[in-house]
Amino acid sequence: MKRAALGLIPLTFLLAVLGGWLGVRLGQGGADSNLGLDRVLHHDLALSKEQETRIEALEASFAVQRKALEAEMRLANHDLAQAIVTDHRMSPAAEQAIGHFHQAMRQLQEATTAHVLSMREVLTPAQATIFDRSVVRVLNADAP
Repeated sequence: MKRAALGLIPLTFLLAVLGGWLGVRLGQGGADSNLGLDRVLHHDLALSKEQETRIEALEASFAVQRKALEAEMRLANHDLAQAIVTDHRMSPAAEQAIGHFHQAMRQLQEATTAHVLSMREVLTPAQATIFDRSVVRVLNADAP
């Protein structure tokens, strides 16, 4: 019995690490999609110098916010891994870590949406139409 329990410790740790990694990868999935929006913004829309300057300032500010929220997600996954390895069950510590992750992921999605909308405000109506189509394409890229 003791041997079987000891054998579960490495498996539990592996599953915790895998779960943490998947959580971060899924939470950051939007980061890869934003490359498409970045290409549209900086290459396809023929922005004026003023628009470029304003958008670059928005992007710099958002980059700081995004990094902080991604760090929160990684911390939550670390806490989840620790709870799984320590408690070997869906403990209050595991539930708290999951809640922490979901809160950070929600804040990241809300901040990303606000960022996209703030960049849109800088665009002309014609540019915004092209940008909107790109936003729809990016958000639907993984849709069934």
